[in-house]
Amino acid sequence: MIDQSDILAALRWHVDIGCDEAIGDEPLDWATLAARPAVARAPAGASALPPAATRPAPAPASRSAFGGPSGASMFGAAVTADLPLGASEAGASARARAAEARSLEELESALRAFDGCPLKATAMNTVFADGNPSAEIMLIGEAPGEDEDRQGKPFVGVSGKLLDRMLAQIGLDRSKVYISNILPWRPPGNRSPTQAEIAACLPFLERHVELIGPKVLVPLGGTSAKTLLNRAEGITRLRGRWFDYASPGLTGPVPVLPMLHPAYLLRNPIAKREAWRDLLTLRQRFPG
Repeated sequence: MIDQSDILAALRWHVDIGCDEAIGDEPLDWATLAARPAVARAPAGASALPPAATRPAPAPASRSAFGGPSGASMFGAAVTADLPLGASEAGASARARAAEARSLEELESALRAFDGCPLKATAMNTVFADGNPSAEIMLIGEAPGEDEDRQGKPFVGVSGKLLDRMLAQIGLDRSKVYISNILPWRPPGNRSPTQAEIAACLPFLERHVELIGPKVLVPLGGTSAKTLLNRAEGITRLRGRWFDYASPGLTGPVPVLPMLHPAYLLRNPIAKREAWRDLLTLRQRFPG
């Protein structure tokens, strides 16, 4: 009989490593799924292939999105269809799909059909955007949290409520701004996204900005600011300063004002003073 304390200890361990919710009724042994049968080595001097007469004829190969057979990579090695795309291939695929989108609806459909980011497999929903697509101000966060993942909208949890209160202090609400994220899928346990995950999803965000064409971009938090501006400084150095964001699909550079993420303000209430100064800076330059 299993000791109750052992069960509780196992549950605590899963929570500690970020497994905070179940996505299936039965556990899945990923080690077994990842196992591949060993390839037998041919004796020295012997051909690794059977005689041509006994070899089965190869099946016709379909063409992949990269111009080659669907089962072959650019390096000539076989790639199974159920494995995630490599980082470079995922980025190239995302850029091609995003460039084809001529509207927000087409972009959202392309994003939902994209399988180049492994986060999609563990998320409940694709979180695309919220607010007014015609707004002059576009806010960009990092990634969805638990509440956002459940509801399919950005900034609807505790940090989202704080964001709404912050916007209200300068006469704004979700009917006057547009909100999205660097990543459309929640990282497990709300961990920080990896560079590969950001690179796979970034082309969709870049096209998102081009389609909205805002007059000002407001990245919320360090990940969003560093990604948009391609800078290494942390958010405490970037916040409250004006930068420019350029993209081929925009008519000109867009002013960027990085701000502290509402989740950071919840953990560090003393930083709300800086956040208030940044809100006033935004309101002074774009009175609406």
